[in-house]
Amino acid sequence: MTTTTEFGLPTVVVTPGQETSTTMTVRNDSDIVEAYEFEVVGGCAPWTTVEPARLSLYPGTSEQVAIVLRPPRSPEVRAGEVPLGVRVLPAERPQSAVVTETIVIVEPFAKQRVRLIPKRRRAWRSARFRVEVHNDGNTPTAVTPALPEADDHLKYTVSTAPTTVDPGGRAELELRVRVAKTLWFGKPQVWPVRLDAVALAADERHEHEVAGELVQLPILSKWLLSLLGALLMLLLAWLLLVRPAVLSAAREAVDGRAKEIAQAVEPQAPAEEPGAAPEQPPAGEQGKGQGQGQGQGRGTGAGREQHSGTIAVTTNAGEQTTGTYVVPPGKVFHITDIVLANHQGDEGVLTIAFGERTITTIALETFRNQDYHWVTPIDIPQNGTVTVTVGCAKPGTPASGRQAPNCAQLLNVSGELSDIAP
Repeated sequence: MTTTTEFGLPTVVVTPGQETSTTMTVRNDSDIVEAYEFEVVGGCAPWTTVEPARLSLYPGTSEQVAIVLRPPRSPEVRAGEVPLGVRVLPAERPQSAVVTETIVIVEPFAKQRVRLIPKRRRAWRSARFRVEVHNDGNTPTAVTPALPEADDHLKYTVSTAPTTVDPGGRAELELRVRVAKTLWFGKPQVWPVRLDAVALAADERHEHEVAGELVQLPILSKWLLSLLGALLMLLLAWLLLVRPAVLSAAREAVDGRAKEIAQAVEPQAPAEEPGAAPEQPPAGEQGKGQGQGQGQGRGTGAGREQHSGTIAVTTNAGEQTTGTYVVPPGKVFHITDIVLANHQGDEGVLTIAFGERTITTIALETFRNQDYHWVTPIDIPQNGTVTVTVGCAKPGTPASGRQAPNCAQLLNVSGELSDIAP
């Protein structure tokens, strides 16, 4: 051995955040002048230095160097025993390097951060918070929540079992806060939320208070009440003003249309003319519905007279009925106008035919009143027919508000009726 080293103390006690030093004696047992450099090894190396960093000794002499320890106040510097080693490197004979070891005792310190996340919650009655615990000390910490005193307004729910947090670690505790009464109307109400947390670390007891707010929202907010009030006013306006006016107009329309239909359906005796053949009452029936037609005329001179025929067709739902008008014998019917009435708003299909010729097919739900006109009359010979076929899909609902038992349509066909030339 050409180099001898020895620490001044067998153990070194250090406090994180403070500086501590000890000495190490270095002796040159060789026969030459030697220069020494130092290298710290072990867990203390990041925060330990040797002063001076280089030492020269004559043969047979010794000298002390200072070992300076500056442990930071950090969770990374754990409390307890940490080995410290210093390697002494001779410049002339590096193969003769030696390592001297000792024990460093790091004292514990406690430091915690406890906070409530989030600080503010908005809810109708209950809300969830998180109690977040950070251990910034260098020794494990046991955290226990302490519920506040009984409160008639708020109820707290949290686990009261101790939670251990390692140095530099983090833990979360779930906290539920519930308001005793429901807030139905008015402005939001703010409730203070407070909770104590007791931390035990390094034989020290630390109490932390966390605080936040629970904003209780009303079930029926101001804007919702305003909306309900506006809807109520609209409903009252409809019931008191609009609905009576609509019903009155509908009744007037129904009464007027009923009079027109009654006048059109009411049979009238045709004017008697010499040689005129009596009209035959046309009738047609199919299925369980009923259809009938009748005509009336007014003389215009020269063997021609204004004439019209009305066909009323009544059809049960899901069935089909045909109503027919027959041209009297010895006559020709020159048709110029057709008027249709679907006053109930029935649904289905209506087809008009002159003899074998189909004039039109129309959906009932597309009209209430419909009319057709021809500049050039369509001639129907004697005993010819005008037929109306109705397929009833669904009876309508008239202005009375009650659905009709069956479909009901009227067709009025008009023009001139003339004698057949001899």
